[in-house]
Amino acid sequence: MTSSTRMALVGAGKIARDQHIPAIAGNDAFSLAAIVDPALPALGVPAFASLADLRTSGLDVGAIAICTPPQVRTAIALEGIAAGLHVLMEKPPAATLSEVAAIEVATSPDRTVYATWHSRHAPMVAPARQWLAGRTIRSGRLVWREDAHRWHPGQHWLWQPGGLGVFDPTINAFSILTAITDAPWSIVRSDFQIPAGLHAPIAAQLEMRVGGAPVSADLHFHDDDTAEWTIALETEDGGRLELRDGGATLILNGREPQHRPKAEYPAVYAHFAELIASNRSEIDACPLRLVADAFLLARISEAEPFEP
Repeated sequence: MTSSTRMALVGAGKIARDQHIPAIAGNDAFSLAAIVDPALPALGVPAFASLADLRTSGLDVGAIAICTPPQVRTAIALEGIAAGLHVLMEKPPAATLSEVAAIEVATSPDRTVYATWHSRHAPMVAPARQWLAGRTIRSGRLVWREDAHRWHPGQHWLWQPGGLGVFDPTINAFSILTAITDAPWSIVRSDFQIPAGLHAPIAAQLEMRVGGAPVSADLHFHDDDTAEWTIALETEDGGRLELRDGGATLILNGREPQHRPKAEYPAVYAHFAELIASNRSEIDACPLRLVADAFLLARISEAEPFEP
């Protein structure tokens, strides 16, 4: 029997506790050996203030999962790669495209580096790609609205440079869009609303293109009423596709919805195990590239005050 890879979680915030720890516990290919977090949380395994402290401790660890804010992920990833560890990174893999490129250059041929996009593992993403295969998209719309206070309470880093603001959830949509079709996506117009004193948008409206087809996007990160995560596309042959609930529900041509419960992070770790077993890395910057293009083209107006 192959022994499991002993993992350290770097960053023990909400996403690590809600998703990564249960996913590691449910996968025989991995075991949680340590936590790296300056707060030194008591989570049943040894805790270290830094990755350097973990390394000098002599504790046997073969991989790290980086669950910190994106602004500090690159330095940690490069440190992990240099130490000969397999490296998994939460989305987005870094704060900038240049940092992603630096991680790619540093990647070792005998260690796995995996830039995860958990929404690509939503249950109806693969069926959506299969249905779109051979079809040409004519038009579409993207609606991604949720309440930051509910989903990211007190996470001030979201509103700092590199924190993405509304694009922290929306990059999940971009990861789905770039997974369900091979046609190229682009941003042609971007309108941001940024609250005074913050550095990232709380809402945005985009005009996108897939191939030559127009797709509108309505993004909001302070929706107190009804959250919505919907991708709707029409094809040249008259077909209609709707992905709802962030990829958990699929409606084709107005017929009965197909729905499956999400199990994204177990699938992320299953894929990480496959990559390690086959000695491969996977670093895809396409979703982050769309976010960067939206920031480059942004027309900015001031939004109402917002307190994270």
